[in-house]
Amino acid sequence: MKFGFRAALHHLFTATIRQGRLDVIWPDDSRTSYGDNTGFTAGMRIRGDSWVRRLALDPGLALGEAYMEQGIMPFNGGIFELLGVFYANIRGRVIPALAWKEKLDQFLRPLLQANPATRAKHNVAHHYDLNGRLYALFLDRDRQYSCAYFPHGDETLEAAQAAKKRHIAAKLALTRPGLEVLDIGCGWGGMALTLAREYGARVLGITLSEEQLAAARNRAAEAGLSERVRFELRDYRALDQTFDRIVSVGMFEHVGVPNYPAYFAAIKRCLKPDGVALVHSIGRLAGPSATNGWIAKYIFPGGYSPALSEVMGPVEASGLITTDIEILRLHYAETLALWRKRFAANRDAISALYDERFCRMFEFYLAGSEQAFRLADHMNFQLQLTREPTALPLTRDYMFEAERARLAEPAE
Repeated sequence: MKFGFRAALHHLFTATIRQGRLDVIWPDDSRTSYGDNTGFTAGMRIRGDSWVRRLALDPGLALGEAYMEQGIMPFNGGIFELLGVFYANIRGRVIPALAWKEKLDQFLRPLLQANPATRAKHNVAHHYDLNGRLYALFLDRDRQYSCAYFPHGDETLEAAQAAKKRHIAAKLALTRPGLEVLDIGCGWGGMALTLAREYGARVLGITLSEEQLAAARNRAAEAGLSERVRFELRDYRALDQTFDRIVSVGMFEHVGVPNYPAYFAAIKRCLKPDGVALVHSIGRLAGPSATNGWIAKYIFPGGYSPALSEVMGPVEASGLITTDIEILRLHYAETLALWRKRFAANRDAISALYDERFCRMFEFYLAGSEQAFRLADHMNFQLQLTREPTALPLTRDYMFEAERARLAEPAE
């Protein structure tokens, strides 16, 4: 094989693909196979020498861009299977040819994740201010855009998202009606409306997405809950009210490591002395790292899914007490599988909203995210936090009892 970018990419594939098989058809129609033929198998055709160069120089960014631009075409499976081959081979390994890029990304992390209020709003708008109909075409009816909860593993998407809300509400220990709740990063309002409607809470939901704000306010009005649920366009750092309970679901990934002290300081400042907070976030099991370049550019600019080792120091420094930690391992993989299925079923309608390139971008995002949870080091964690050690019962039984009580209630 000639010296050059093709030789470099060949070397990268040879060093990376040890299990399963990757078949590559090069721009000159020659074919090379990598791996040991055990496990995942997939193939890709590289359509042009420019894509060979880009894949060799920065595969973490270029692979997604090549799929979006049809610079690569998967065969013997789709993009999900192709990403499965890669993820199965990079789990728990340092690829020497890619080590320099990971070190550079970690060096730049403080700059990329600074996320002051103005940048945070721009970053949120990049993903969450898309056409609202897009999300209605692949999320559940309540538009829960975060990890669902599968007590048995075979729940529908609607049932699993309802179970997630019950699970979180149980950890919030909503022992009486009228509790004041803050929802940081409230999305389209589903959690806030559920806590008001089913638990009698009075909720303030805050978001930086104008699209989500408008939708959440409309939903509250339609449900007749506007007096008990308010939604505002506010940054968590600007809050000075106090609340009995604080919940934050799927928002912590957008905070950025440099802002963790400010985030947990805000929770402590806004939490009453006997209050309870619950933070639900994507995390990683293998220690600190950096956000994939393609994800940072196209999906979640400024975003990062942390290791718990990066989170607990700022929690402790804030003076908050960690009263419970739960790791949800494969629940997001199951959630993403259902989202991918719905996205595929509604692909024509989504293409009409945007275009083919957008569809391929979202397919790459959903497929890659699912494989990251199935085959790499991604997971979800839930942190329960208080200001006082006496804020909750001695044992975790109250959580299970609250969930069982909700399940036993007759359907309306």
